[in-house]
Amino acid sequence: MTNKLKKTIISSVPYTFIGLFATKIGQAWRLTSGDELGERILGLGNGFLEAMQSPLPSFYPFDLLVGAVVALLIRLVVYEKSKNAKKYRRNVEYGSARWGKPEDIAPYIDLDFRNNVILTQTERLTMNSRPKNPKTARNKNVLVVGGSGSGKTRYFVKPQIMQMHSSYCITDPKGSLICETGKLLERNGYRIKVLNTINFRKSMHYNPFGYIHSEKDILKLVTCLMQNTRGDGKGGDPFWEKAEQLLYTALIGYIWLEAPEEERNFNTLIEMINSMEVREDDENFENSVDLIFKDLRAKNPNHFAVRQYAKFKLSAGKTAKSILVSCGARLAVFDIPELREVMAYDELELDTLGDKKTALFLIMSDTDDSFNFLISMCYTQLFNLLCEKADDVYGGRLPVHVRCLIDECANIGQIPKLEKLVATIRSREISACLILQAQSQLKAIYRDNADTIIGNMDSRLFLGGSEPTTLKELSSSLGKETIDIANSSENRGKEVSYGLSYQKLGKDLASVDELAVLDGGKCILQLRGVRPFLSDKYDITKHPNYKYLSDYDPKNNFDIEKFLSTRLKTKPEDTFDTYEISDTADSDYSE
Repeated sequence: MTNKLKKTIISSVPYTFIGLFATKIGQAWRLTSGDELGERILGLGNGFLEAMQSPLPSFYPFDLLVGAVVALLIRLVVYEKSKNAKKYRRNVEYGSARWGKPEDIAPYIDLDFRNNVILTQTERLTMNSRPKNPKTARNKNVLVVGGSGSGKTRYFVKPQIMQMHSSYCITDPKGSLICETGKLLERNGYRIKVLNTINFRKSMHYNPFGYIHSEKDILKLVTCLMQNTRGDGKGGDPFWEKAEQLLYTALIGYIWLEAPEEERNFNTLIEMINSMEVREDDENFENSVDLIFKDLRAKNPNHFAVRQYAKFKLSAGKTAKSILVSCGARLAVFDIPELREVMAYDELELDTLGDKKTALFLIMSDTDDSFNFLISMCYTQLFNLLCEKADDVYGGRLPVHVRCLIDECANIGQIPKLEKLVATIRSREISACLILQAQSQLKAIYRDNADTIIGNMDSRLFLGGSEPTTLKELSSSLGKETIDIANSSENRGKEVSYGLSYQKLGKDLASVDELAVLDGGKCILQLRGVRPFLSDKYDITKHPNYKYLSDYDPKNNFDIEKFLSTRLKTKPEDTFDTYEISDTADSDYSE
């Protein structure tokens, strides 16, 4: 039986009962005595009394016909009324917005407290990306907006770390977060990695060249480098950037494909650019890099790096010199000896964050953004590496979920194609939490793609602030509720009269002025498909792991210098002696 037929049968049941009951009308008319119409009408009451002596309907043909006609007439009346019926929304005429209740969030919470993303004091979101009810599936991307001092680190970042259900990549402004939570992570078996752009002496080594696996990775690295080293200027003629990009692509391609492993780093790139002499009065002059590519072209004319360098060499004289000057200015930061040492080889192992629980802290300055491009470059490579590994090695899903807690997201620079990444990382067991001081910061960096990025954040958390654009957009997204208002009037003349009238009115669930003065202990959570929640911020002192933070006891402070000093630091040029011990030697020793 089809659903349509079943629906038709169910809707006909009431009219069937009405028709069977109406057979009593036909029976009463038959049982009424009299030859004329008036007599039968007057005696119809006696006929009804006689007909009602039996509770069963009459199956006499005439009676069934009367019942069918009555049922049909009632059905036609109901149809006509429903067709022309007025639509009313009682008590929600102007809007149905309301604050969420515990029963609204209940289907999205995991019974195991440790397997949740903590959002507020009372609202959580399960880490299970494939719940029993597919309707409750939500990605773990979170947009956190809160002004300075609203508690973004205390009320959101720290609770996520204390859950310890995932690997973490954490942006750590000022470098305080690793000191406060490092001991907790270390005692629970986490690998600790740190890239410190404030003090390179307290940092592990990071070499972006170590994660290049194909020519497309070279293009991604160059794009990221170009986008995040532009400075404050708006840029001029795009020709110069295109020319720079060609040169970087050619040189990095050569380094990756032809140079020894110990020379595959930015240091080699800087030295190659420094050795590229250009003479305006001698178009035929060939510098050392020209000779390198000339030899390579003779061996392999279709070499990736050769083809890119040939395009760059279309420029000559003053044009080539200008391009090299731009390259030198852009890469001036790599002339710092400490940075060159940090980027000589790699210890971060970005592609292993999804293999076992790891905490990667990216420490950056909140006052100087000179080295923030390294953070952006690290995130770019991290997303691409993990997505590729999930697809190629693990069949589409990483064994350990990776959460990227990107604090001060607007200050790390632009992550290329972030609008596409946030839409695709969910299925790979990766999530991104963008933490901003104002929503307008995201639009300033990503421009037209900002709305796409926000749209792929199933959870949005507002911790407080006074930025007008953020407040206006939040108020609009919360919607309107319908309220009752009472108007009183008083007329004075010879006689005094009073009046009282009631009407309904639409009101913002939370107006801009109400959001601007939001209580410091309150926050607003929006989860896709659920009513918004006005809740208390999460109290980290109630978390079972709070006692292991340095907030609770200064003895739990994580010493970065001590941690790094106990690790064996190797360099590419180091040599080691290896010894092989055979089984026979072991047996001789035992004897």
